[in-house]
Amino acid sequence: MTDQKKPDQATTSEKPWGGRFSEPTDAFVERFTASVGFDQRLYHHDITGSIAHATMLAEVGVLTVEERDSIIDGLKGVKADIEAGRFDWSVSLEDVHMNIEAQLTNRIGITGKKLHTGRSRNDQVATDIRLYLRDEIDVIAEELRRLQSGLLELAEREADTIMPGFTHLQTAQPVTFGHHLLAWYEMLVRDAERLQDCRKRVNVMPLGAAALAGTTYPIDRAMTARLLGFDRPSENSLDSVSDRDFAIEFCSFSALLMTHMSRFSEELVLWASAQFDFIDLPDRFCTGSSIMPQKKNPDVPELVRGKTGRVTGHLMSLLMLMKSQPLAYNKDNQEDKEPLFDTADTIKGCLKAYADMVPAIRAKADNMRVAAKRGFSTATDLADYLVKKGMPFRDAHEVVGKAVAFGVAEERDLSDMTIEELKRFSDTINDDVFDVLTLEGSVQARDHLGGTAPAQVRAAVARARKLLG
Repeated sequence: MTDQKKPDQATTSEKPWGGRFSEPTDAFVERFTASVGFDQRLYHHDITGSIAHATMLAEVGVLTVEERDSIIDGLKGVKADIEAGRFDWSVSLEDVHMNIEAQLTNRIGITGKKLHTGRSRNDQVATDIRLYLRDEIDVIAEELRRLQSGLLELAEREADTIMPGFTHLQTAQPVTFGHHLLAWYEMLVRDAERLQDCRKRVNVMPLGAAALAGTTYPIDRAMTARLLGFDRPSENSLDSVSDRDFAIEFCSFSALLMTHMSRFSEELVLWASAQFDFIDLPDRFCTGSSIMPQKKNPDVPELVRGKTGRVTGHLMSLLMLMKSQPLAYNKDNQEDKEPLFDTADTIKGCLKAYADMVPAIRAKADNMRVAAKRGFSTATDLADYLVKKGMPFRDAHEVVGKAVAFGVAEERDLSDMTIEELKRFSDTINDDVFDVLTLEGSVQARDHLGGTAPAQVRAAVARARKLLG
């Protein structure tokens, strides 16, 4: 009496590597070790890589032209089936690569088995991931660009809108809303540069490294790299199959981008609250309460802020995944895909939401102005005024500190004091002091590169647009 095979459990002869084994894989182990449930999203890149590989094999004489054409036509048919939903993914075939290869062989016969000549799943998956991530980076770069454009649009619109600038979340000095938005923009500039720098290291082709030691076939790796749009083939076969630095670097970029977006989110949440009431977020990006009819919750910024921990966690996951691996490829590396896929999906969603939302933010200029008048935001301007009159800065600092203490006691801003009251703290103060104690005078006085003056904000927007293209 023969043993019956458990459901979805392949016999050793059905496995591409089954010749070495005397018993089938345990059913649980088969499910536990399979990656097809998540790596099937690589099908497009896997087929693209296989077409290039077959083309190269024919060029160097390992395949005939007829075999190449049969393989390419078969792969295109497999791709069409996948995209039409007619493809049955099998856990027993472990991953996207073996599923596609098995279906190819079913379609075109023994020629399908020749496709894997001169390569391994180790260099195949390393290539697929790089192709996938390169495409994701290009999509992310465009969404990042859209968000940058939205920030520039809003910053230009609000170049004259005065608001309090904060340190320690305490009123510090007046700035403009446009100037504040450009601070966010500068963070994204660095993020965009990091992303493009990361792309350079993604765009290196490991195909041809085979399992770990290269291959004895006369392959032309430079040709395959050209066909796939890579800048160059990788240099070392051991490193080629085991390197996941590019994925870690992408997740590092993503964690820092999300940290910046979380900081944006925190400020948007604060500013949209009744306590600040600086901005109004579009209704279509907010939700209400099931019990409190008045609520308008800033769910998009809150969720982006919350997803930051998720992305940072993926970076930590990949770092820990790689920290103790010996050369070359290890099964551990199967765990690189889910964090990488989720990171890319998450930041694409967050960027799209913000790129759509930011241009529609409405500033409540009157409320911002009232807030800027609180907290003695022009105190530093008064100190600078005294220094320009010849007083040492430390003495000017003390004079203004005493004037602020008087204002706190009287519950009056510096600009609301009379000239006689101000002269009590220094005879150096004259009527022209009120030119610097106004909010407009304060922001206008910082008329230099990177300063708060509305003209500087508009000039910065123009420069940024020119660079953004």
